[in-house]
Amino acid sequence: MAIATQTPASPFLRRVIAADAAVSGAAGLLQLSAAEPLSRLLAIDAGWLRGAGVVLMFWLAFLGWVLSRRTIGATATWTIIGVNFAWVAASVLVLVEGAITPNSLGLAFVLAQAAAVAVFAELQFFGLRRQQRG
Repeated sequence: MAIATQTPASPFLRRVIAADAAVSGAAGLLQLSAAEPLSRLLAIDAGWLRGAGVVLMFWLAFLGWVLSRRTIGATATWTIIGVNFAWVAASVLVLVEGAITPNSLGLAFVLAQAAAVAVFAELQFFGLRRQQRG
């Protein structure tokens, strides 16, 4: 019978999650602290911006908790990847469904955020695979 052991998080996976936390925290703080000016600039309701900022602060707290662990397990990593892809899907959905109707700059803002999050999810997937291979 094999004994299951947890291997320490790969440095690559830990760095990618830390970068996700840094970018998410910066975006969340921006959207919380400058919701009104951003709203005028992007033609996105300030309430949507603040709401996204609050979500990002909770996300930052979760990522910080994950990073504080000695090991970053597959379950935590798959959760991070799944939430990141859900963010991408939600970003596209609010545009397609017309929940928000940003101007061109606002559209670029939403799509750029979604693209960055998709890249983080992909890098986290590769980091998990690298960690599992040892």
